[in-house]
Amino acid sequence: MLNKEVKTSLIGKFRKHEKDTGSSEVQVALMTGRINYLTEHLKIHKKDHSSRRGLIVLVGKRRSLLDYIKKTDFEKYKSVIDSLKLRK
Repeated sequence: MLNKEVKTSLIGKFRKHEKDTGSSEVQVALMTGRINYLTEHLKIHKKDHSSRRGLIVLVGKRRSLLDYIKKTDFEKYKSVIDSLKLRK
């Protein structure tokens, strides 16, 4: 899982104001960190099907949050996609 230092750096990079920890951009950044961790985990542990299912659910949640950001503020969507180096 993500340790505290990684989480605080991600939150600091994507937050809108000083106490922002739950905006859509922050949630997408934290989910991307977890997705990257689970992807590396599954490269080693190929038969861990429960983690694989969790990864698929997490990717779906991130996709829906990205669709929401795209619908509300397209420029913010582009900046989040570029900074997280996501394909779409």
